[in-house]
Amino acid sequence: MTDAGHGDSNAPVRGFSFLPRLPGFSPLSLGGPVLVGLLCLIVARLGFETYAPYGADAAFGIAVGAAAVVAMAQSLILAARPPLVEPLFGGLDHMYRVHKWLGISAMVLMILHQQIEPDFDRVVRETSLGELGEEAGELAFNALLALVAVSWFRRLPFIGLEIPYQIWRFSHRFMGALFAIVLFHQFFVDMPAGVDPTFKVVLNAFGIAGVVAWILTEWVAPRLRRREYAVTGITQTGDTTTLTLCPQGRAMRWRPGQFAFLRAPEAGLSEPHPFTIASAPRPDGALTFCVRALGGWTRSLPHKLRTGMRVQIEGPYGRFDFRKGGARQIWLAGGIGITPFLAWAQSLTEAEQRDIHLVHCVRTQEEAIGTETLRAAAARNPRFSFQVVVTARDGRLTADRLISAAPFAVSQADLWFCGPTGLKDGILKGLQAQGQTPRRVRFEHFEFA
Repeated sequence: MTDAGHGDSNAPVRGFSFLPRLPGFSPLSLGGPVLVGLLCLIVARLGFETYAPYGADAAFGIAVGAAAVVAMAQSLILAARPPLVEPLFGGLDHMYRVHKWLGISAMVLMILHQQIEPDFDRVVRETSLGELGEEAGELAFNALLALVAVSWFRRLPFIGLEIPYQIWRFSHRFMGALFAIVLFHQFFVDMPAGVDPTFKVVLNAFGIAGVVAWILTEWVAPRLRRREYAVTGITQTGDTTTLTLCPQGRAMRWRPGQFAFLRAPEAGLSEPHPFTIASAPRPDGALTFCVRALGGWTRSLPHKLRTGMRVQIEGPYGRFDFRKGGARQIWLAGGIGITPFLAWAQSLTEAEQRDIHLVHCVRTQEEAIGTETLRAAAARNPRFSFQVVVTARDGRLTADRLISAAPFAVSQADLWFCGPTGLKDGILKGLQAQGQTPRRVRFEHFEFA
């Protein structure tokens, strides 16, 4: 994982599900996962066939080692957030999950490679550089195992202990450096001569691509992708801070429902955190973030940030877009999950022909941010309606209440959801029991996992 997806990223962080008649299941787009898996298998098979004349054990050891290199290289490539690749995975959140499992798979494959290490002592002549490559491989293997384990068990099971995000992220940034050592091992370890060079060329290409992706992620992309904004407004509503930002130079272009990474080095908040853009695009390029205090970074934001300060924005990301939905839609938001819907509502025009009903669930009236935006949208377009459910006053939202409040049959509508998983699962289970399963269910994740 990269810098997103820790407990302090309070924005509903991205990705949607498109699945008729199967509520609660969030499939990713299969194109990306199938592609990365096939690439690992193809290179592994090529390695096995290349070294099969030296015995099955040696060939298998090479195959799993090659698969580990390809898996790790692809994990680093996905960590660079290549925008052209995101659609293959159905969103950045799904892409990050594949990134995580590629890292875990690489760890398992490295362990297998270590246990079935190819023995070419009788057929190769050892060199000093080859011995150095062997030692480098041992060093990188042990260090990578430790870092992947930290990433995998960042929240320790059973005891609930969580490794601090700052430590996790700092250690995570060394993945590429250790992979570069693996690449050194790959280049210079002593191997039999006279074999088909195709395998080595392919494997080296993956290794170089992974290291280049890491360099771009750490040093090049941040400077190219980040845009300067100035804080022009800060308002506080309960534990939610609303920031208004204006571009200082070239503005970012985005679609309502997308998100971006925010960092504020001048305020001592240099770690990038993902938040939904809670406003529709404007001619002046200004945008709004609604940040709820859920962790140390977000709690300190209103105290450290001041009007006039410069911040940096990277994005946009995400594929959450109601315009890809049907003629009838229900938007269901839980707490701070209202943010993409605020941007959508702000973008609605008088000409919008979809029938849309929004339900915003909050614990207290104070948490109901953006009500003015929703009222303005309802005034512009009579096809849009909304309801705020304050659970402390009105009780918990149930499927029955949702069915009775909607101006059309839920079973004939698309359900767009953003908020805590428990709310989504409870409503969808209730709708299914009532025979009112939505036509499609699309939802956002609150964190990259």
